[in-house]
Amino acid sequence: MSQNRNADAEINALLVELWQRHLPATRERLNILERAAQAASTNSLNEPARADAQAIAHKLSGNLGMFGHQQAGAIAGEIERLFKTFAPETAPRIEPLVRQLRQALASYL
Repeated sequence: MSQNRNADAEINALLVELWQRHLPATRERLNILERAAQAASTNSLNEPARADAQAIAHKLSGNLGMFGHQQAGAIAGEIERLFKTFAPETAPRIEPLVRQLRQALASYL
């Protein structure tokens, strides 16, 4: 039983270390999503920025889930879906979701 606890502690320590190493990239990804959401809300989102935002939301969705942030991962997944099927009428939904994503991660950033 003690070996299992030690292995769990080692895994948790590695996950914490990995999360710390991913923080700068996570912050930058959130910044990019915020800029893309802002562009979408002003009808100035170009195709490369839309595709980039979709890819970033996809990466965040997977990474956040891996680190145990299921709620934030689900929000990122919804943002990814909105950028993937982007239409002007769905643009107003993106910015609030990006704010919600940042709030869900605020204590970890």
